Amino acid sequence: MRDPGLSEAIRAAGGVGQLARQIGISQPSVSNWIKVPAERVISVEAITGVDRTILRPDLYGAKPMSAEIDEVDAARAQEYALLATLLLRAPDHRLLASLATLRGDPSPLGLAHAGLAEAAQRVEARKAEREFFELFIGLGRGELLPYGSYYLTGFLQERPLARLRDDLAAMGIARADGVVEPEDHAGILCEIMSGLAAQSLASPADSERTIFEKHMAPWIGRFFADLERAENADFYRSVGTLGRVFMDIEAEAFALPV
Repeated sequence: MRDPGLSEAIRAAGGVGQLARQIGISQPSVSNWIKVPAERVISVEAITGVDRTILRPDLYGAKPMSAEIDEVDAARAQEYALLATLLLRAPDHRLLASLATLRGDPSPLGLAHAGLAEAAQRVEARKAEREFFELFIGLGRGELLPYGSYYLTGFLQERPLARLRDDLAAMGIARADGVVEPEDHAGILCEIMSGLAAQSLASPADSERTIFEKHMAPWIGRFFADLERAENADFYRSVGTLGRVFMDIEAEAFALPV
């Protein structure tokens, strides 16, 4: 029997097939869920608008968030979740409408949010889907390859991916059923960081630092800069700016003395 939170997410998405498509996994995988997996909560929340306390009250509803996670980490988790969602699948009209309401302060991150909102206001879902295809899928391959192995070695599924898998295994983090992308995909790394920041992924202390410094910092800033300059990028140029700015902030934070 499905958990009520999962049932609500399916209803909000418009059915099992729609939820699976928007998450980027197979429909049978979602059909087999009893409840929303912990590592998918943030993404499902961003896609459906169903609050995490409804999706997984066992993880988020037993105590106030402030008892589990401070405001900075909550904001970081949401930022990573947003990037993960936009890098793993094209935004539909629902997500674009939500992004169009973003507001930003005069800080670099605030201005990046405002730029993303402006881009969401002017793009149609069909055009965003085509843009996503040309950037990341393509006929044969997309304009960009958002993988750590490629940026660090020039080839896919090389030693950087093996090292990442070793570290994830040591942390007890396993790839969810139905995920076809390798773990060094920029979107999956952002999803992992979101789960770690939100404390929805149980892991040893300092796991966030390990993932960011070893497996993201050496390359992901270059990827987002490339996305800003990509020939096929229009809406996604603003995603590149947001990612670049946020990764700079994260790098500065992790560089501070513990």
